[in-house]
Amino acid sequence: MSRRIVGTLVAAALAALVLTGCVEEPTPTPTPTSSASPSATPTPPADPELDLEGTAADNLDYFDLVNRRLIDGGGTLDGRAFVDNLVAAGFPKTDLEVTPDRTAINIAADNIQFAVRINGGCLIGQYGNVGYASTTAPLLATGRCLVGETRPIDW
Repeated sequence: MSRRIVGTLVAAALAALVLTGCVEEPTPTPTPTSSASPSATPTPPADPELDLEGTAADNLDYFDLVNRRLIDGGGTLDGRAFVDNLVAAGFPKTDLEVTPDRTAINIAADNIQFAVRINGGCLIGQYGNVGYASTTAPLLATGRCLVGETRPIDW
């Protein structure tokens, strides 16, 4: 081999050694492992309850629960069904209002509104072609919750 080739090979080997020394091997870092710790099973929230001493806002969750159970149960969902359901749930019948559930030409109304007067406020629900919705509102100056014609609750 010629001196020149040997010199080149030696130079290449030295360069490789020098460059190898410049490259640091990464040191592995431990990754945190999560240990399974026993956790308490969350307790499901209790169903809301009627509070006849509370405000309309205090009772909205209960009002919704009662109405949604009726709706989910199916059957005939007219004004009387909502009134009877609310009375069975503990709301005083004398504090309820409901709009007519039949039109002037005696077909089912698209929507029914029903309300409960409670401690100066109102729980107002609506059910019909747009589903179920509810809200709270202050009593009207008339002492009622619903505007316009309401159906007599005489049963």
